[in-house]
Amino acid sequence: MKISFDAQLLMKGEKTGIGWCAENILQRMPQYQNDFELNCFTLGYNKEQLTCVDKYQKLGYKINRCHWFHDVIYRLIWSLIPIPYSMFFPKKTDITVFFNYVVPPGVRGRRVTFVYDMAYKSCPETVRKRTKDMLNIALKRSCKRADKIITISEFSKSEITRYLGIREDKIVVMPCGVDFMKYHPNYTDEEVVAITKKYGVPDDYLLYLGTLEPRKNITRLIQAYASLKETTSDLPKLVLAGRKGWMYDSIFEIVKELQIEEDVIFTGYIDPEDAPILMKGALAFLFPSIYEGFGMPPLEAMACGTPVLVSNVASLPEVVGDAAVLVDPLSVDSIREGIASLLHNEKLRFELSQKGIERAQTFTWEKSVEVINEVLQDWDVTRGN
Repeated sequence: MKISFDAQLLMKGEKTGIGWCAENILQRMPQYQNDFELNCFTLGYNKEQLTCVDKYQKLGYKINRCHWFHDVIYRLIWSLIPIPYSMFFPKKTDITVFFNYVVPPGVRGRRVTFVYDMAYKSCPETVRKRTKDMLNIALKRSCKRADKIITISEFSKSEITRYLGIREDKIVVMPCGVDFMKYHPNYTDEEVVAITKKYGVPDDYLLYLGTLEPRKNITRLIQAYASLKETTSDLPKLVLAGRKGWMYDSIFEIVKELQIEEDVIFTGYIDPEDAPILMKGALAFLFPSIYEGFGMPPLEAMACGTPVLVSNVASLPEVVGDAAVLVDPLSVDSIREGIASLLHNEKLRFELSQKGIERAQTFTWEKSVEVINEVLQDWDVTRGN
């Protein structure tokens, strides 16, 4: 049976959550013994970007490329004119898997799409206008075109049924995993020192790692930190690590307004190989996001043995269980008190470190791939299904 995977997300150099999800799944799919012929397909003409998928040929994937124009241009065109996808990829395929929400028109065979969250409906003020417009036009139609929808938490499943009216039996929950070859608590002090020095980070620090954008609630995190600084001597520096997303100006402005430029460190994008070491070295990992479909960074920090603070909303309680401090993301006071509890209670930090490691071990990419394989096996035409 021929399975084709949309590889557009692999062409981005600085990946974020859904890009890493796609990569971890595609790296592990060939490890499973089945009769599938695995394919990746891309729309694009940038040779440098296209080299990003070449490594999948070595894993056994066949690579299909269309050089007519970039995926972004195609999406813009078919949002106005329903050009069949089969015009660009005419070869027969039994199942096509899309990792980025949208199923284009004219896809032959069975169709599977990943829908990670419904942020554009639940908290539209935190989503780029062009993303909202595209999803408002395309997502409901895409979910109707899809034979199966894969999402990453029970919370997201409930959101999809709530906002789009999709039947529950059409949605499969596949929790994300942790790459334990990278995210583990066994990094040495020397390794931590080398990475903190690389990014200009001091010995003691509190860490946020993720995109700088409204949904991550960084402004309230900074306000909570500044409030705590007024009553706490020798407060560790606050490290905000990650690339700029959108509407990030207010983040830099409030640091200046609160006059804490010397206490807040912006590192920019973190090399993926450095991220777990930076997590390991932190006194605590802070992630008071307003809305998440899953929440990979706090789970990865837990795998590194770092105590974690997260919001008590959306998918985050489902992911961290009782292995993290939970706070109200809309309350600066709640975030401040949560940080203070981690700083002033060494016993709590130790307990959360141990619980976090244990909790993270229950989330593996191998389990994630097993879920996808079950969906695909149900349609295996070679078995008469």
